[in-house]
Amino acid sequence: MLRSRRIAGTAGCCGVDRVRLELTGLVKRFGPVVALGGVDLAVEEGEFLTILGPSGSGKTTLLKSVAGFEVPDEGNVRLGGQDVTMQPARSRNVGMVFQNYALFPHLNVAQNLAFPLEMRKVPKPEIARRVAEVLALVELEGYAARLPRQLSGGQQQRVALARAIIFNPVLLLLDEPFGALDRKLRESLQLEVRRLQRRLGLTTLFITHDQEEALIMSDRIAVMDQGRIQQLGTPTEVYGLPASRFVANFIGESNLIEGKADGAEVTMPGIGRITLPKAPPPGPVTLLLRPEALRLGAAAEDAPCRLTATVLETIFLGLSVKLRLQPDGGPELIARVPLRPSQPLPAGEGENILVGFSAEDAHVVPRG
Repeated sequence: MLRSRRIAGTAGCCGVDRVRLELTGLVKRFGPVVALGGVDLAVEEGEFLTILGPSGSGKTTLLKSVAGFEVPDEGNVRLGGQDVTMQPARSRNVGMVFQNYALFPHLNVAQNLAFPLEMRKVPKPEIARRVAEVLALVELEGYAARLPRQLSGGQQQRVALARAIIFNPVLLLLDEPFGALDRKLRESLQLEVRRLQRRLGLTTLFITHDQEEALIMSDRIAVMDQGRIQQLGTPTEVYGLPASRFVANFIGESNLIEGKADGAEVTMPGIGRITLPKAPPPGPVTLLLRPEALRLGAAAEDAPCRLTATVLETIFLGLSVKLRLQPDGGPELIARVPLRPSQPLPAGEGENILVGFSAEDAHVVPRG
């Protein structure tokens, strides 16, 4: 676990130099390809905001525009109220951690950490003090003399993070920093980085295509597709109340069920009828049911909407089991239920099972 110590002089420690990132109308084209189609975004002081999207969604171009590696064709980038759109990367005082670490292979750990301070003409005694302090912060005190090749992937990532914060940046950018790590180490570092970010109060912009990672780490998530932000909200909002079919499909597993609304009542062929707390617009409607919202067997007996389905497949996931279900005349459904030791599966493949859900489980997904 990373220790909860600060680097002396870190921006935000006293609430004076904490910054806010503002993007207004960012447009970036590469020939006929529109990488950014007019992005507006505000990152609050001390916030951990994640840009989440598939490959080609524009998230990397957005990050490069913030860092100063790309100049947008239109729009503005403001840091702490200052327009930095045309400033080069070296002038923005932004820390960045890359997926491949980007450590200098011929320099040892201490020299890698000292480099950004040397470029800023920091006196040598101050450099030595800060290097020692940041090594303690990431629990690598005994590694100062090691070369990057003598470190594990997780240790290299900690050095990269330490180098990104040692010069007290006004903004921290994380570009898919855990992509090269194994799952267990990745999950450990996710929590460590989040704790450190909170302790230092660093405004952070995090780029990832991993939905689970975004849900774990973020204060808010901006879901991108085709160069635009499709939804901006808390992890709970983007998961439970997706603003579009794309967001619903991209984040987690979804059961998207077509139906027809007549007032608050929605009729779904092969599924049944349910009365929603709030009436959607009349006519065709799409309901989202997350797999964990479906009740099975005895648990479904009191559900307002009930149906019988055939189990097509059971998938063991350790702490839970996923079932592919086929209602008679309805769309295929996915259910996920927790699995306790020695507990039998709800039903085997080819068997019929009662399935149920309530109106509180269903979310109307905007069409289009």
